[in-house]
Amino acid sequence: MPEIAQTVEYPLTEIPADNLSNTPRGNRRKGRELAVQALYQIEMTKDPSVGAVDLFLQHFEGNAKAKEFARRLVSGTISQRAEIDRLIDLVTVNWKLERLAKVDFLILRMATYELVFCADIPASVTLNEAVEIAKRFGSEESASFINGVLDHIAKTHCAKAE
Repeated sequence: MPEIAQTVEYPLTEIPADNLSNTPRGNRRKGRELAVQALYQIEMTKDPSVGAVDLFLQHFEGNAKAKEFARRLVSGTISQRAEIDRLIDLVTVNWKLERLAKVDFLILRMATYELVFCADIPASVTLNEAVEIAKRFGSEESASFINGVLDHIAKTHCAKAE
């Protein structure tokens, strides 16, 4: 999917997207995008091995920090998959997990991992990033669906202080 020029808003200033990659926030965004794509590959190939993830990351742009963050997210999401899926299933009452759009489900998995298991990442950051990634990779309805599900998970299963 080609990169689309966009402006990312910060509280006090704006940084164009093409300059974002040099910031810690840009590294994390790129890492999340790579993680979602790697999780998609794992879902399709059924190969969650470290070698498969490393091979995937070799074929995509991103600096070492972004790729290391992607590895952290992929590894954590895979290792906590059963608990993550249980939490998503609790929130998506009238939805069967296998019927969710694959990309939406993988964004939910990754973001739920961040919310529940990554104490160093504020919940508000996780929610915002998941919504932005859903806008890029999902359907028109993805962002609002993901926001609603993650907001509920954050309120009921996330003990992080904001």
